[in-house]
Amino acid sequence: MNIHNDPEKIYILCKRVIPMFWLVSVTLIIIGLTWGLIYTPQDRVQGDGYRIIYLHVPAAISSIVIYIFMAFCALINLIFRIKLFNWLSSSVMPIGMISTLIALVTGAIWGKPMWGTWWVWDARLTSELILLFLYSGVIALHSTFGNHRNGDNLTNILIIVGVINIPIIHYSVDWWNTLHQGTTDLHKTIDVSMRYPLRIAIVGFSMLFITLSLMQLRNIILYSEINKYWVYKYIVK
Repeated sequence: MNIHNDPEKIYILCKRVIPMFWLVSVTLIIIGLTWGLIYTPQDRVQGDGYRIIYLHVPAAISSIVIYIFMAFCALINLIFRIKLFNWLSSSVMPIGMISTLIALVTGAIWGKPMWGTWWVWDARLTSELILLFLYSGVIALHSTFGNHRNGDNLTNILIIVGVINIPIIHYSVDWWNTLHQGTTDLHKTIDVSMRYPLRIAIVGFSMLFITLSLMQLRNIILYSEINKYWVYKYIVK
C-alpha cells in the first residue's frame, strides 16, 4: 500500500522525523542569528538596522513558498482527490499566515528608521498584506466548512486564484517605483560576511516551519481518523 493511502504510516513518519527536524532547525537558527546579529559588520548605509534581515528575509521567503506549496496541494487535490494533499495544505495554512505576519511586522520595524514611517502603501508591502488576507480568508473558509467536500473545493479554488498575487509580490519592486529595496541577489548585493549567516538563517527558519507543519499534519491526521481503530494506540500514549 502506498504511504499516501495509509494515514497511520504518515503519522508514524511524522513522529519519527519531527525530533530530528527540531534539532536541525534550532541549531541552524542559533548559528545564523548569533553570527548575523553579533559578528557581522555594520552596513555602510543602514548601520545595525539591517540586521533584522536575519528574521525578515526568512519569513518573507517562507510566506511565498508556503503559499505556492498550498496551491500545488490544492491543484492536486482538485484533480486527483488525494486526501494527503488536503491534509498537507491544511497543515501549512497557519504557518504561512504566521510567517507573513512576521514578515510584515519586521518589515515595518525595518522601515521606520529607513523610511521614517512604520507603513507606506508601497507595492511590495501592500501585496504582502494581501497575502496575509488570503491566508486569513483561506483559513476562515476551511474552518467554516470543515472536511466537507464542497468546502474543500471552495478552499482549493480560492488558494489557486490567490496565486496571482505571488508574482506581484516578487516583481512589484521591478514593475513599480517603490520605497522597498529591489530584489536581493545574495551573490551580488550582500557582502559575503553577511551572506552566509543569512543563508543559514533562511535554511534554519525553513526547517522550523516544516517542523511546525509536520506537527500540525500529525494532529490533523489524528482528528480526521478519530474513528479508526489505530488512532487509539497513539491517543492512549
